[in-house]
Amino acid sequence: MLPSATELDRLTAPGAFLWATGVEDTFITDPHPKTGRMLDEYELTDHYRRWKEDIALMEQLGVPCARYGVPWHRVQPAPGTWDFSFVDAALERMLELNIDPIVDLVHYGLPHWMERAFLNADYPRRVAEYAARLAERFRGRIRWYTPLNEPRVTAWYCGRLGWWPPYGRSWPSFVAVMLSICRGIVETTRALQDVDPEIVAFHVDATDVFESSDPALAEEAERRQRIVFLALDLISGRVDPRHPLWTWLLTQEAAEPALNAFRERPLELSVIGVNLYPIFTLKRMSRDRFGRLRVRMPYASGALVTKIGEMYFERYRAPIMISETATKGSVRQRQAWLTDSVEAMKTLRANGVPIVGYTWWPMFALVTWAYRQGLRPLHDHLLQMGLWDLDPDPSGRLDRVETPLVDAYRRLTSGGAAAVGPLAPTPRLS
Repeated sequence: MLPSATELDRLTAPGAFLWATGVEDTFITDPHPKTGRMLDEYELTDHYRRWKEDIALMEQLGVPCARYGVPWHRVQPAPGTWDFSFVDAALERMLELNIDPIVDLVHYGLPHWMERAFLNADYPRRVAEYAARLAERFRGRIRWYTPLNEPRVTAWYCGRLGWWPPYGRSWPSFVAVMLSICRGIVETTRALQDVDPEIVAFHVDATDVFESSDPALAEEAERRQRIVFLALDLISGRVDPRHPLWTWLLTQEAAEPALNAFRERPLELSVIGVNLYPIFTLKRMSRDRFGRLRVRMPYASGALVTKIGEMYFERYRAPIMISETATKGSVRQRQAWLTDSVEAMKTLRANGVPIVGYTWWPMFALVTWAYRQGLRPLHDHLLQMGLWDLDPDPSGRLDRVETPLVDAYRRLTSGGAAAVGPLAPTPRLS
């Protein structure tokens, strides 16, 4: 069983290491205003119908734990109405197979009845209630929960880019969504630990590394890099008048009392999850010939893992788990990233940086987020990033097709910490 809140020292024992996987679980249940499409990955990849088969694939990998998303919109289809039948069955099956669920409570989307989405005044209370009801059902058996996956990316798509509810398109909207999300994370964490003090809140966010060779963009690159850490800084009480984003937050219409509230009741960051991808995470900023800001994403090497591990440990002094990583393309390309990223973890651990786990995500292909915006058929939106490919058969069924990566990952999981080496003595964790 995954270590509890009082047993977290086990994670940083020299020979301890967690291998994991997961099923892509983005849930955007609001129909797109032009296409009418939703983005429920469990529906699109047929996981609702084939969940037993998919969990059997997890067992085949030999992973001791797996991130698993709960479709809140199905659990609570209307205010005051609850249906845990799907979630109960799936989580119970994982437990029967000795796969500890790391429950992903919110993965971008909310129930459709939540008006204004994350800007609904009741959102923090509602999400905490939902989390507590689920935790009560599995008290003492499921110990790890992610209150909300990728708060920064959620705030970007919901508040700045305008793709998802509440469809904001400004920095003030981004900040408003971010603050509400973080209030929800705080309330959810406290509600979970009220149910069971042994629950571990696994705080997962996407990470980016911003660079620019243009001196005129140095300040903007630095600000974007600081925003990468904003959610974790907020919930852990680090944002005060000395914080480099304090003035910027106020100019984006954040209220001082709202910021101060996080410092009054900070959360402890027991374990941090970082989501990183060689195809997305490295950001290079420049101006085009018209003066417009451009951000390219060049393919990164394993050095990206090393840099991010060092950055997060230096900032937070907490154990770190790679909560998502993978790459797209051929099996050979995916194998190369698996090899490079595992080798980078070995280097970090040899240097005393407590990288305590690794998650290949997703275990099979996902449907790209552009599906909801467009009109092309689903099969044109399959992104092969998994250990299994998804291959449409003539009837449209998405077959799970095993690749050589399955055996490669199974060898890693069966060896425990062998592939990443022992964790060298680590400076005292705070």
